[in-house]
Amino acid sequence: PAPLPSSTELGGEEPASLTLTDEQRIACREIGAAVTGRRSETFLLHGVTGSGKTEVYLRAVADSLRVGRQALILVPEITLTHQILGRLRARFGDRLAVLHSGLRPSERLAQWERLRRGQTPIAVGARSALFAPIEELGVIVIDEEHDTAYKNQEGFRYHAHSLALRRARAASCPLVLGSATPALETRHAADRHQLRRLSLLNRIGGRPLPSVELVDLARERALQPRGRKLILSSLLLSGMRDALSDEGQCILFLNRRGFSTQIICFDCHHVARCEHCDIALTYHASEDRLRCHYCDFQTPPPEICPSCGAQQTALLGVGTERLEEEVRSHFPEARVARLDRDTAAGRGTTEGILRDLRAGKLDVLVGTQMVAKGHDFPGVRLVGVVNADLGLHFPDFRAAERTFQLLTQVAGRAGRGGSPGRVIVQSFQPDHYAIRPVLDHDYESFYAEEIAHRSALGYPPFGRLAQLIVSGTEEGEAREAAAQLARASQSREGCEVLGPAPAPIARLRGRHRFQ
Repeated sequence: PAPLPSSTELGGEEPASLTLTDEQRIACREIGAAVTGRRSETFLLHGVTGSGKTEVYLRAVADSLRVGRQALILVPEITLTHQILGRLRARFGDRLAVLHSGLRPSERLAQWERLRRGQTPIAVGARSALFAPIEELGVIVIDEEHDTAYKNQEGFRYHAHSLALRRARAASCPLVLGSATPALETRHAADRHQLRRLSLLNRIGGRPLPSVELVDLARERALQPRGRKLILSSLLLSGMRDALSDEGQCILFLNRRGFSTQIICFDCHHVARCEHCDIALTYHASEDRLRCHYCDFQTPPPEICPSCGAQQTALLGVGTERLEEEVRSHFPEARVARLDRDTAAGRGTTEGILRDLRAGKLDVLVGTQMVAKGHDFPGVRLVGVVNADLGLHFPDFRAAERTFQLLTQVAGRAGRGGSPGRVIVQSFQPDHYAIRPVLDHDYESFYAEEIAHRSALGYPPFGRLAQLIVSGTEEGEAREAAAQLARASQSREGCEVLGPAPAPIARLRGRHRFQ
């Protein structure tokens, strides 16, 4: 392989105008010592949103290049790859390799070859970048380490955490896990001194964290005229008016795409469902189609109820498409865009929307969790969470943790510029322990309560869970196979069997599922 260029040759000198905070300086010193000392140490960089974690990553990369080694940086989403690439190119030039599933095969091969030949010292990408052919790893960084995107659950199944730890040990280099809301397992490991926790408790430049206000949707809805659908509360609407009149920008977060979540009959309560999955179809107004978000089955909306023939049907639930329409009706002069899996389907669309928001060409961005992760938009004054409860009701023991993480992350998009930020969270359960701590950005109180629940139940990190799913085209055969598997598992010492039971989505893509 060709000799690696130095950090100076790559433009890797730290900007003279950039002064590290004391917390950043300590983190850089500790991680840098592990890089230069070739120690396979694991660090948790636990920093509030806007505290400068990315700068610590860049310094670790520079340390790695100085000792003639390479660096690997993982991000959870392709959309975040472009943001961190800009920071890396500004510091180290263009000799970077980018690896993610959004590349064409020829593009991916070209990047792969550059790394294999040693022509570039830095690789950036989503979880699959872990398999990059890097011979001289000096540091591995996993940004937003808590994110579920690092777990691949189709085809070859793996978790980026586990493989990154193995690569770091094999290469004798440090692994840096960065997050404002670390996974409970990661934080618990730090408490048990299995890895080192480095804290960044303050935002850069002494900027305050945004103020957070909670709206009780149950109380707000009771004040509405009967039959009127409440989407945006009076507090959120007034907050948007204030931000827009002050030339600020707004982000509205709703983790559900489409126009309406279901079509229901008033007379017999029939709900339009997918033919292949045990799931309600979502109405997309722009296409005038009902779509399944699992298998992409599509059908026109019925003119009459297919069950009883009644003509009175209703659209229930709200998705991002419906929310966008609501925003346009209240703010007809505002420049509004929507970012979700539907709008992001076109190549380059996501980057264009995010670039417009950063450049001040948009006033309001409506989106799903794609707008919540790691983005830095200096002009955003207000973040509105339209329904904070959506993730709480999933049949997953991590539902509360993921709700708190997502709300904290999206709240962190506000007030990252010179002006203070404001966050308004709408919820039917404002006193829930996963929602109330968001008011004060209080990770510690949420962690204390959630870890107590996990301990009482023996759930991770106090035990291990393996979910086994049996699926088949014949329901009876799948049920019997699951029962046989459960009986065999019960004979294993130290193994407790839960179930078998129908999976939360009992039929998916035409297959019956038991777990």
